[in-house]
Amino acid sequence: MTDEIETPPATEPPATETGARKPRPARTAPPLLAELAQWYPRLFGERPLPLKRGIFQDLMAARAPDKDALKQALAWHTRSTRYLVAVAGGQPRHDLDGNSVEAVAPEHVYQALCEVFRRRQRRSQEDLAPQLRQRIARACEASGLTREAYAERVRGHNVQANEVLDAALAEVAEHDARAEALLRAFEASGAEVADFAAMYGLAVPVVQRALTRARQLQRLGTDTAAA
Repeated sequence: MTDEIETPPATEPPATETGARKPRPARTAPPLLAELAQWYPRLFGERPLPLKRGIFQDLMAARAPDKDALKQALAWHTRSTRYLVAVAGGQPRHDLDGNSVEAVAPEHVYQALCEVFRRRQRRSQEDLAPQLRQRIARACEASGLTREAYAERVRGHNVQANEVLDAALAEVAEHDARAEALLRAFEASGAEVADFAAMYGLAVPVVQRALTRARQLQRLGTDTAAA
C-alpha cells in the first residue's frame, strides 16, 4: 500500500523557468505498512480511522515488529492525507479491535483540517479558504467548547491561518446567537421538538443540533460563573 499524497516538505520546491514546480522524487511506503493494513484493515486501510494514543505500544505487544520499522510505518501513515482526513472529520480514536476509545482533541482536529486544506490548495486554482472557514466553524461547534476556549486551544502563529480562524469564530458567534434565541423560543413554546420544528419550518435534526449547542453554552456559562 502506498500513500496517496506524500508529506509535503518544509519549504516550497523551487519553480522552473515556466513557473511549474519541479516534481518531487517518488517515495516508497514502508513495507510494514502493507502488513498493518492486512492485520488491521479498518485502521490502516483505504479509509483509516484515527488511532488511539499509545497504539505504538499496543502494536509492539500484539505483533512484536521491528521497533524502528514500526515507528517509520506509523509516521508515514499518520502524515498521509487519508489519515488526516479521518482526523479532520472528527471521528474518535480507535484501538486495535476497532473500538472507539476517546475523542480526538479539538486542536488535533483543527491542525488536521488546516493541513488537509493546505495540501488541497496546492493543487487547486480555487480559493479554498471559505470552505476551510466553514469546516473550522463546524469543528468548533462540535467540540463543545466556547468560542474563546476553542480559540485558546487551537490558535497558532500563522497569520493567514489565524485570519481564517477568526472568520470561522465570527460565523460560530452568529450560529450561537441563533441557537440561543431558538432555545428561548422552544422553552417558551412548551411544544415537542418535532412540533416546534414544524412551526418554524425547520428540519428536526437542525433544531436538535441548535438546542444541543445552546444548552452546552448555558452549561459552560454556568460552570464559568461558578468557578
